[in-house]
Amino acid sequence: MAMSATASSPRFRAFISYSHQDQLWAQWLHKTLESYRVPRKLIGQTTAAGVIPERLAPIFRDRDELPSATDLNRKVNEALGQSANLIVVCSPRSATSRWVNEEVLAFKRLGRADRIFCLIVEGEPNATDLPGRAAEECFGSALRFEIGPDGQPTQQRTEPIAADARAGKDGKANAKLKLIAGMLDVGFDTLKQRELHRRNRRMAAITALALIVMAITTTLAITAVIARNDAERRQKQAEDLVGFMLGDLNDKLREVGRLDILEAVGDKAMAYFKSLPNSDVTEEALSQRAKALEEIGSVRMDQGHLGTARESFQAALELSRSLAEGASGDATRQVAYSRLWTFLGMADWYEDNLESAQLNFERARDVLQNAQARPAHDPDLIFQLTSIDNNIGHVLEAQGKLDEAAVQYEIMLKHCKELISPGNAKVIWESQVGTAHNNLGKSALMRGDLVTAVAEYAADDAIEARLSARDPKNNDQLGSMFTARAILGRTLALTGDVESALRHTQEAVDIATKLRAHDPTATDVQENLALYQMQLSRLLRLTGRLSEAKPLTTESLETFATLTKQASANAGWQREYAEVQAEQAAQSLAADKVDQARKQAKAALETLDAAFSKKPDDRAVLLATANARLLLASMTRDAATAQQLRESVLSAIANVKSGAADPRMLGLQVDALLQLDRKTEAEPVIQKLWASGYRDPAFLALLQREQIDYSVNASFRQRLETAIAQNGR
Repeated sequence: MAMSATASSPRFRAFISYSHQDQLWAQWLHKTLESYRVPRKLIGQTTAAGVIPERLAPIFRDRDELPSATDLNRKVNEALGQSANLIVVCSPRSATSRWVNEEVLAFKRLGRADRIFCLIVEGEPNATDLPGRAAEECFGSALRFEIGPDGQPTQQRTEPIAADARAGKDGKANAKLKLIAGMLDVGFDTLKQRELHRRNRRMAAITALALIVMAITTTLAITAVIARNDAERRQKQAEDLVGFMLGDLNDKLREVGRLDILEAVGDKAMAYFKSLPNSDVTEEALSQRAKALEEIGSVRMDQGHLGTARESFQAALELSRSLAEGASGDATRQVAYSRLWTFLGMADWYEDNLESAQLNFERARDVLQNAQARPAHDPDLIFQLTSIDNNIGHVLEAQGKLDEAAVQYEIMLKHCKELISPGNAKVIWESQVGTAHNNLGKSALMRGDLVTAVAEYAADDAIEARLSARDPKNNDQLGSMFTARAILGRTLALTGDVESALRHTQEAVDIATKLRAHDPTATDVQENLALYQMQLSRLLRLTGRLSEAKPLTTESLETFATLTKQASANAGWQREYAEVQAEQAAQSLAADKVDQARKQAKAALETLDAAFSKKPDDRAVLLATANARLLLASMTRDAATAQQLRESVLSAIANVKSGAADPRMLGLQVDALLQLDRKTEAEPVIQKLWASGYRDPAFLALLQREQIDYSVNASFRQRLETAIAQNGR
């Protein structure tokens, strides 16, 4: 089909059409196309698509939401007319997007249907043809059907030209090359082979550099052993080169996506460190070596490689132990030694090995307490002690020892206050004070004291907000702020202040979204954003805004699916993923899709039951499991099975070791009792919840369905308002 005059000398090489919920994919595609360098031997050749250029830029990507109008706006229509190709980012979201559909139709009306290319990022092509799978469709109707002479879609099917970026399909790299091959009208194999040659040349250079550095390092180390008079100088040179391997060289390897070589460099560095005798190097070099090993372990832990991370930490620990034991009064060495015990404890924590985690955290604490009497007051030592207090408290909490955990959190706050003095307080120290308040808020919540819980959470939120206002470009601090904001919002919802809860949680989601855009690789930001999207989604569902809730849940599920695939051993991510699945089931049930809801609830409960069998005393696991069991019971056809699920919730709650007044748990207990027609047993629990001020919207809806009067506790409201005014914003 001939191209129009406008398109014969297009201003844009391509127009990217996408749902704004797929913005990250569109950003990646835009960047990767504009930065792509066409192979030299292809430049200047003439194909059916025209003369092959050196670059594919410029690429048009609409950055703003389109206005609510009947037709596409002028700017977009002009860009479509001036674009040689149209690339559609295909997902279930774009398939239902009005504007993506209109952009495809507009481009087809220009007579360029053969210059439309699809990038499949999620969903299933032509899923509308499969019974019960229409929601998975990733091709919009404008892509699946030809248009007639009147410019309107017909019933004549067409098969879009597509590259599939999904895992297990083409993948991102091959999908990119397929799109480019289509845009240039050259063979995919031609580009693929040239890309491999180019990549091999680049990797050969980087690998050669790595080998040269390692060879030089090894040579210097051998020379250091032979020429003992020059040992310290040569050893430092070797350590500096290894530092380059673990720093700049690693950065280069990351840029070209060679994690295999990156890990190989780390392995070589570890082997090098292990091969050198400790007796032939200076203490400074040993300290540097331990620090490098600690960094290697941190990277591996971030990647979810807990086994190899532990190996790094253990190697660093042995070096640090010799340095610390030889200098009991050196606070810096004691802190470094303690920190490595803490890292080992964190690895145990992620693997749900609570006893080992607690033992390692206590070892870290013992190192500092033994050192504390020797050096003068050292803030770094005290700060490390606050981190250990925090970690031990979390382990005790997961073991169901809530009273002991609360004592640990009080000790943490005491240590935090030792750090802070007028004119002498680092941001990270002040933020740690906020963390201590947060922990105390959680302890208060689990003993049924909602006033103190909100007050402590408000104190944390006020601290984090103040620190972020002082340094708005500090992304780490912004991360602390949005976490505090979300937790405060979640707790306010328990008191019935849904309006404030929605506002606070939305603010947290907005901040986290910006941070994720800044660094899409930060897994902690991804996790918290997905978690708070789920919590916001729940509040929207409970306030009747189901259409707003669903997209948040969908995005949250996608994030957790990716995270849990990267680190299947991370029990916390697995549990949070299941919680989002349970919320998805609740939304399906609210939309009268009972069969779908039942399937989703079963999937969530399968994960949660497994977690509960391992950690029955962990409050987060207990609450999530009980909620999923009651949800599934509410839509189970078999009365005996439903009863068994509800009885299991009551049994689990009866077996808690401490924190029995937790209103969230009592609310689930009331739910189970009422559904079992045991209203008489539920009444004193309801009265206890009324006295505590508990007014979670799901609980209020339950009582309304059961026609149980539950008035506002005016005394509680007054005490709560006073506490918020004194401790927060």
